[in-house]
Amino acid sequence: MRTDQNLTRLDRVFARLDREPERPAHIDVPKMSRHRVALLLATLAFYLAIVWLVVITSWLVRLDWQVMFFRPYQQWPQIHAFLDYYVVLGQRGPTAVMVAAWLGWRSWRQHTLRPLLTLGASLLLLNITVGAAKLGMGRLGPHYAITIGSNEMGLGGDIFPSGHTANAVVTWGILAYLASTPRARRWLSAVSAVVSLGVGLTTVYLGTHWLSDVVLGWAAGLLILLALPWCEPLIARAEVSIFALRDRLRERRSRTVAAPSPAPAPAPSPSVPVAMPVPLAQLHAGQDEAVAAHEPASPARAPRAPAYLAPGPHTTRSERTPVTPVGSRRPPHSDRLPRGAAASGARPLTGG
Repeated sequence: MRTDQNLTRLDRVFARLDREPERPAHIDVPKMSRHRVALLLATLAFYLAIVWLVVITSWLVRLDWQVMFFRPYQQWPQIHAFLDYYVVLGQRGPTAVMVAAWLGWRSWRQHTLRPLLTLGASLLLLNITVGAAKLGMGRLGPHYAITIGSNEMGLGGDIFPSGHTANAVVTWGILAYLASTPRARRWLSAVSAVVSLGVGLTTVYLGTHWLSDVVLGWAAGLLILLALPWCEPLIARAEVSIFALRDRLRERRSRTVAAPSPAPAPAPSPSVPVAMPVPLAQLHAGQDEAVAAHEPASPARAPRAPAYLAPGPHTTRSERTPVTPVGSRRPPHSDRLPRGAAASGARPLTGG
C-alpha cells in the first residue's frame, strides 16, 4: 500500500522556497554583454525612428487617425467592461505595489536587498526618461485632438509615449530580469511581453492613446530593462551600505542595552561648622525676624487699648468655669466661695 502523497506544482514551488533559508551563494546577475548592447542600440534606433515619423507627420500619423476614427470601443463593446479592469495592469501604483510585495518577500527569504533595489532603480529610470519625453514632446491624446491629420505635437499634452505601456513592460519585465534560472527567465519574459502588449492595445481600444504612443512606450520600457545591468554596481554598493548601516545601528543598540547605567555619585557633603550655643532669647528673636521677613507686609493696625484687670484675688485655671459658645455647662452655685477667699462673716446657720 503506497502512502506517498501526490505533490502538486504549488507544493513543489513552496518546497523549493523552503530550501532557501539563507542568501544564495551565487546570484545570477545579468551582464552587459555584446548581444545586450547590440539589442539596446537597435531599440534606441527604433525609438528615435518612431519619434521622427511622428514629428514629420508621416504615414504613422495617418494610421493613428484611421484607428481613432475606427473607434474600436464601438466595434466591440462586449469586451469594454473587462478591458476597463485589465488596463489597471499598466497603472504604476497598483502594479508597483503587487510586484514590490513579491520582491520584498523574496528579499526576506534570500537575505538580500537586490530585488527591491533593482525595482526602485527601474522605476526611477522610468519616471525620468518617460516623464521627460512626455513633457518635451507635448502631444495631445485622441480625445483632445484639435486638427484632423495633425501630429498634435507641442500643444502641452503628456501622452507620447504611453506611460501605461512603458510601465507594464518595466514592472512585469523586472520579474523576468530577476529570475534565478534561465527557464524561469524565458517563461516570465513571455508572460510580461503578453501582458504589456495587451495593456498597450487596451489603451488604443479605449481611445486614450494613439497607436504610435503605444509603440514608443514598448520601446521606452525595453530600453530601461536592457540598460539595467549598467546599474548593478551601484545597486551592489547601495546594498552593502544599507547592511553596514544596519549592523552599526544593531551594535549601538546592543551596547546601550548591555552597559549598566552608572550609579549617581554622592554629592560632596559640605563641611558643617560646629554650632555654638545660642541663648534662648536670641533664638526666639531670630525666628521672629525670619517669620516677619517671609510674611507679606500687612497694613498697619490700630494700636490696641491697654487691658485693665480688675483688682482682687485670681482663681486658678482648674477653678474657672469652662465657657463654651453655648454657655457654661457647670450649674451655678450661689453659695460657693472661691478658694483662698477669707470668710467675711460667720458661717450661715441652717434651719429656723
